[in-house]
Amino acid sequence: MNRKLVILGAGESGTGTAVLAKARGWDVFVSDMGKIAEKYRHELEKIGVRWEEGKHTESEILSADEIVKSPGIPDKAAMVKAAVNKGIPVISEIEFAGRYTDAKMVCISGTNGKTTTTLLTHHILKNAGLNVGLGGNIGKSFARQVAEERHDIYVLEVSSFQLDGNFNFRSHISVLTNITPDHLDRYEYKLELYAASKFRLTRNHQSSDYFIYCADDPISMQYFRMKMGEATALPISVTKTCNPGAYTKNNTLFINNNKQTMTINMEEISLRGIHNTYNSMAAAVVASLLDVRKETIRESLCNFQNAEHRLEHVNRVNGVEYINDSKATNVNSAWYALESMDKPVVWIAGGVDKGNNYKELKSLVKEKVKYIICLGLDNIKIHQAFQDDVDMIINTGSAKEAVHVASRLAQKGDCVLLSPACASFDLFENYEDRGRQFKEAVRNL
Repeated sequence: MNRKLVILGAGESGTGTAVLAKARGWDVFVSDMGKIAEKYRHELEKIGVRWEEGKHTESEILSADEIVKSPGIPDKAAMVKAAVNKGIPVISEIEFAGRYTDAKMVCISGTNGKTTTTLLTHHILKNAGLNVGLGGNIGKSFARQVAEERHDIYVLEVSSFQLDGNFNFRSHISVLTNITPDHLDRYEYKLELYAASKFRLTRNHQSSDYFIYCADDPISMQYFRMKMGEATALPISVTKTCNPGAYTKNNTLFINNNKQTMTINMEEISLRGIHNTYNSMAAAVVASLLDVRKETIRESLCNFQNAEHRLEHVNRVNGVEYINDSKATNVNSAWYALESMDKPVVWIAGGVDKGNNYKELKSLVKEKVKYIICLGLDNIKIHQAFQDDVDMIINTGSAKEAVHVASRLAQKGDCVLLSPACASFDLFENYEDRGRQFKEAVRNL
């Protein structure tokens, strides 16, 4: 009799896991408390997987030999707790899929920067002609790729929620971009628990593995010795010399992994801002560890286009640049965006406040921002935080209105930056919807 796998959540991660599990001979049942998207329902039916939506049937779920849960489902969910109490292993898609491939794993995590670093790393390795897959929080699920494709290397963006369900999974090259307080509601509002989750990245490291980390990030360094394993640690920094590792000096990027050394003129790199310097360093170190030619690394850093909604150039209208950074859903992300601006800013901010502390933005706002346009239902905290720092703060109730007001205020040579520092659920479906409505409004100017 086949072993039974129950999958909680039927999005791309859950459905991809079902495809892999079915191909590997498991008896599979998928359960989703919400409504399953039509394309995933059809796929589950096509491969003969039973499913339910709008409920969790306890008898079905608790008869599992193992459970794979969506990273969006918290450990404190009633059904997850019931499974754990019964002794049923509850794991992540990453943990499950990792059993069925012997590919080399490059895993990238961190509060901010992990998406850009993941995409950039994949871009360099693909340009080098390597057989590389891209997954985790991005695009096609890791499990689906293991079932349907065959890659020699996977570059995976992994969240803390995914890491929490990893136990035997091994990352060969791990990157921790940074740690700032975020998602603390999932970690009893304790920063040390969130940091411990991030450092699960290094779990199962062996002496042949590598751990790339930011030596300038205070929280990463505070918890650095949590669980290092046997991996070789390679720091990156913009303030100190790191040999081996990567660092900047005199507008030059230095990369040294003990096997090779290379330099890159930072003015040639396509991504701007100090945060993207870190992302570029991390990706370059990974590529160098995988023996990618220096010329390929250099060319790839110079021609890379960032992800949608992450400091995305939209258009230039009447000499004003419009930038979509809708993915900036916390203060730290907005800080990076403002820091990278080299022209006067009309800043569109606001949304669902996640307990934001705006103090760390005040000096940047004073230095760079002319006007703030609020895009959200409750803007009082933004008014209180910055009313003494800018010429004007204006409330708007839609992306179209915000862009219209910005276009009236901005002058030639300015930049209109959507970098909300907040979640989007008051006016939009998600940050993608917010970004796309912003872009449409800009194109209609």
